[in-house]
Amino acid sequence: MSEITDTIIERARSGDRAAFAEIYRAHAGMVYGVALRMSASPETASEIAQDVFVAVFRKLDQFHGRSSLKTWIYRITVNTALNARKKTAVERGHIEEYMMEQRVMGKTTTPCPEERFDDRVQELLGWLPEEQRVCLLLRSVEQLSYQEIADVLEINLNTVRTRLRRARETLFAKLRGGPHEL
Repeated sequence: MSEITDTIIERARSGDRAAFAEIYRAHAGMVYGVALRMSASPETASEIAQDVFVAVFRKLDQFHGRSSLKTWIYRITVNTALNARKKTAVERGHIEEYMMEQRVMGKTTTPCPEERFDDRVQELLGWLPEEQRVCLLLRSVEQLSYQEIADVLEINLNTVRTRLRRARETLFAKLRGGPHEL
């Protein structure tokens, strides 16, 4: 990833599309990766990534450098992904109803082992409250430090530690709670 300097940020703020393209290239992979892990859907992740960069473009004048540009973009990505999850919660309810109807009518196929594993991981993550799930994804998948997570989520460092501990405890308890295939 190329280093984004204050000069590039200033050029992008003043409307220089080449400078904004540098910001995009430097952060697009990270944004899409976070969006994919939070949404578990490539299509939704692409939409989230687009929304993130529209927001970055529109709000770049609001970036004051109190954190790194990467941290600021992480924050926008996490918030956009959380908003997308809330927005699709109702839609998911309708999809689940449809899938139940399909199962009752015998119209579903058996998923492959990889799909079952992915479904199981998503199911386990689904047991976690949103704030714990986000912390766990940023730590375990994005490999952010505790301080970086605190900065991205704009929460206290001890809150990050607590949420991660509780997330791990919940997952371990669920895994011990019964015979599960992972």
